[in-house]
Amino acid sequence: MSGAADERDRIRIAMDRILTGRPERSNGALTIVALAIEAGVPRNALTQRHLDLKNEFYAKVKERGQPTDAETRLRKQVVRLKELRDKDKAELEQLRADVEGLVRAVNQLTLENRQLRELLSAPDPAVRVLPVQYIPPQPS
Repeated sequence: MSGAADERDRIRIAMDRILTGRPERSNGALTIVALAIEAGVPRNALTQRHLDLKNEFYAKVKERGQPTDAETRLRKQVVRLKELRDKDKAELEQLRADVEGLVRAVNQLTLENRQLRELLSAPDPAVRVLPVQYIPPQPS
């Protein structure tokens, strides 16, 4: 038996084992990587030399009506990313609201500072400096 024919036979046998849930070498995932491991062939044997077997495998997986492991994993990742996006959106909205509040506070303080400076620069300022009591630092 030639190498290519033997390889094709091993791929078909591995395909049957994976599709019937009896993997011997791989994790049994419905992927080309698992099929290559199960058949004991390099992955590129399926992606370059035996495209018809790769397509046949995917067609059989699709007939089962179950999503592939890769599709399931990607769907979970999409859900997680959407949750993260929603969380980031809420945080961004909060930060924007905080910025508006801080801008208002800075404007108010700037106005009050300007008014105090005008009072101090008047010929007879009505502002008195209050004495400050020194409090020494407490030892740790």
